[in-house]
Amino acid sequence: MENTSEKTEFVKEYYGKVLRNKTDLRTSTCRCTDETLSSYIRAIENKIDDEILTRVYGCGSPIPDAIEGCVVLDLGCGAGRDVYVTSHLVGPKGFVIGVDMTQEQLEVAQRHLDAQMKRFGYEKPNVEFRKGFIEDLKGIGIEDNSVDVVISNCVINLSPDKRAVFSEIFRILKPGGELYFSDVFSGRRVPEHLRNDPLLHGECLGGAMYTGDFRRLLRDIGCPDYRVVLSKKIALENQEIEAKAGMIDFFAMTIRAFKLDGLEDACEDYGQSAVYLGTVPGHPHAFSLDNHHRFITGKPALVCGNTASMLKETRFARHFRVTGDRTVHYGPFLCTPVSAEKDSSGGTCC
Repeated sequence: MENTSEKTEFVKEYYGKVLRNKTDLRTSTCRCTDETLSSYIRAIENKIDDEILTRVYGCGSPIPDAIEGCVVLDLGCGAGRDVYVTSHLVGPKGFVIGVDMTQEQLEVAQRHLDAQMKRFGYEKPNVEFRKGFIEDLKGIGIEDNSVDVVISNCVINLSPDKRAVFSEIFRILKPGGELYFSDVFSGRRVPEHLRNDPLLHGECLGGAMYTGDFRRLLRDIGCPDYRVVLSKKIALENQEIEAKAGMIDFFAMTIRAFKLDGLEDACEDYGQSAVYLGTVPGHPHAFSLDNHHRFITGKPALVCGNTASMLKETRFARHFRVTGDRTVHYGPFLCTPVSAEKDSSGGTCC
């Protein structure tokens, strides 16, 4: 697989015809979705058809909070599990678009549409599936500044043109909108011969993004700060793949990044603070923005300038009371992770 078209056709074949359900996967990389599901999401899953659930090839649960009434786009939606979970969460006033290039997967998602809407009690569908490429969302009619939240589950690694994918994401997001996705990242750059290995590519390892390159890519397209929500080292559990790529540390990570002006590439102190109001559904006592920002309901917390913007210039504004502005700068802000074990793969504030 030496060129873009070959990789694209291979992915179509692998996920359309080779994989019939998640037990066909050769590694644990895209079978770790269930481990990260909250009880809230599991309850919604109970309303989703088994055929959809058996075709989940994910490395996380990229379903963000507080999305009622939002327009959400799922990149690489596959058979539609995350689309239908999100459909339930956005409610009848929200809307979810699922995009995938694999016809076989979309056929599964589409034929359950009416039944799922009936189970959710919706009078009309709040879901639409479109066939297309995540590198060219304009080609399937996704307009500039039209989407509140973009999600994706272990798909962007499969793209041969990740810069195009992220550029498209930040084109279509509304100001203050959010990218919230789970994917495979690596602790070093994957060598070219492994990037072109069909098995590693299909199992979401060959195209894993080196965390340093990911940070630079987002910075280059205008997003200097992203946040790690979850990070877990992947156990390959396959001797053949271990022999090929065992020298590389792979991580299943869930990332959030916002489309905001004025974000800085380092944590800066402006004397700002934030109080969580306890109003995000399912989180009455505390809310975690990322893996080292956990806000206790009613308790003021000092925050850097970037975090303040993420809380007061996005859909989270109604759930927080942020005090202060950027009138006076007090120097660098020393962010301390919630856990004593610091994760060096994070974004700016880590």
